[in-house]
Amino acid sequence: MSKLVLSRIVDRFGAAVLSHHSDCGDETALVSPAQLVEICRFAKEDPALSCEMLMDLTGVDYLGLKPAAGRFEVVYHLYSLSKGHRIRLKVELPEAEPKVASVVPLWKSALWMEREAFDLYGIKFDGHPDLRRILLYPEFEGYPLRKDYPMEKRQPLIGPRAGREHL
Repeated sequence: MSKLVLSRIVDRFGAAVLSHHSDCGDETALVSPAQLVEICRFAKEDPALSCEMLMDLTGVDYLGLKPAAGRFEVVYHLYSLSKGHRIRLKVELPEAEPKVASVVPLWKSALWMEREAFDLYGIKFDGHPDLRRILLYPEFEGYPLRKDYPMEKRQPLIGPRAGREHL
């Protein structure tokens, strides 16, 4: 059933689907970042697909494995509650400025997932209503899930901030 989702996306968006596969039953499409939101909207709103749920959104760092032009990926796992199928969408982002449009207007759960990817990888999501750190404190320097983050890095010591003494 998930092959239907992949084939409809490939047929509808053609050149915006940069590559795709169905290895081991995991239908996956690498899509153009410029058309990500349009493809996600189609996957959610097309009656044959009905991917109502964003199950997961995460970042991947391919430092040393891919050229700098595609060092990062954002991976979206979509699921249809009504039809029982799923699809994985990926976008490649450059090392220099890893940025892609937010999917918060489509799935409210992306509020938290995009903030986590920003906090840990430094990936920015254009149009996100509240893109700030979610797991780490605001003064934290760097992005700890990047492969070039130094393991021995010491973070600045900070004292209590006004209004946060109770935490």
